[in-house]
Amino acid sequence: MTPSAAGPGRAAPYPSLTLTTTFQERAEMPSARPSALARTLLGLALASTLAACSKPEEKPVEAPRPDPMLVQAGEGLVASLKIEVVEPAPVSPIFRVAGRIDFDEQRISRISTTVPGRITELKVILGQNVGKGATLATLTSANLGDAQLAYIKANSYVQLMRRSVERAKALFAADVIGSAELQRRENELEVAEAEKRGAADQLKLLGLRDGTLENLERTGSISSVKPVLSTQSGTVVERNVALGQVVQPSDLLFVVADLSMVRVVADVPEQEARGIAPGQQIGIDVPALGMRREARLDYVSPTVNPDTRTILVRTDLDNRDRSLKPAMLATVEIAGAPVERIYMLPSAIVRENNTDHVFVEVSPGKFRMRPVSLGHIARGPDGAEVRPVLEGVVKGERVVVDGAFHLNSQRKSVNQ
Repeated sequence: MTPSAAGPGRAAPYPSLTLTTTFQERAEMPSARPSALARTLLGLALASTLAACSKPEEKPVEAPRPDPMLVQAGEGLVASLKIEVVEPAPVSPIFRVAGRIDFDEQRISRISTTVPGRITELKVILGQNVGKGATLATLTSANLGDAQLAYIKANSYVQLMRRSVERAKALFAADVIGSAELQRRENELEVAEAEKRGAADQLKLLGLRDGTLENLERTGSISSVKPVLSTQSGTVVERNVALGQVVQPSDLLFVVADLSMVRVVADVPEQEARGIAPGQQIGIDVPALGMRREARLDYVSPTVNPDTRTILVRTDLDNRDRSLKPAMLATVEIAGAPVERIYMLPSAIVRENNTDHVFVEVSPGKFRMRPVSLGHIARGPDGAEVRPVLEGVVKGERVVVDGAFHLNSQRKSVNQ
């Protein structure tokens, strides 16, 4: 650049502008062309600009999140925990079967009449308590009258034969008749007495007592009224008769039961019956009363029901307060034969997200909550309820058996 380009005697105030103008002027000249070096520098500048624009923005590196299943317990919490090494032990699986409350068969009477007749009076109502020998109903029976008449005739014939034998003895002593005649009359007396005994037995079968027979002999009065008597003390649990009804000896009129003792019966599937024996401890739940009873099996059937493939078991329960009602539903809990299994106490199990977990010690003061698969409730060696472990814990591991709830609370508070 020469001084004349900016004016005579003065230097150019903006040399770079002057240079740019000079390049522009040269570019406008027909013969001007950019040099190879200029083209190369321009390409590098464009490439650098594009690279700077396309470079992705770098994100900050996040710190790794802690394992939510691990928990570090403080010294105070560790001191409150009970940790044990798990080992297999005899465990008796518990199964539950449907049962029911029933009458004690040895304390129930089904009462009917001994003679056909018509009910003329009812003395009791359903649910009434009665004593042994109490009159439940009365009926009139023509058959009873006929049987009494036969007894009166037999008794009269015996009296007649006795007087005949006495006269024969007197005549024989006076040598009026022979011994054959006396023997004939004695034989007739024996036959008459046999007939009388037969008539008396018939009346006894019809329900008449000895005192009634004596009164019948003395008065000769026939009564066709027959009482229906209770054969034991208890409660009238069935009444299948109405006033004026004609009944037969085959009809069941009343059922009287002693409810101070009842039975619990259940049908055990044959595949679950291994190891069940009389004297075994069982639990009985009665949902209607919200109650539970502990008892022992009194009876295990020696045969299998071929229709249901079940075995009948039963036990007797005291029911002096009459709280248990026959036909109530019950659940019978029975422990089967013991097997060697690793098990967990209920205090060791944490239920979360519909999965069972236990805490396994991985190092001093550090525990991992591990999901486990558990079997049905069973009884441990000391009789307590336990859960057999199917998978998730192996022999020799140290597991929190008491305090798992507090440890889980600590884990949740740390991970929040």
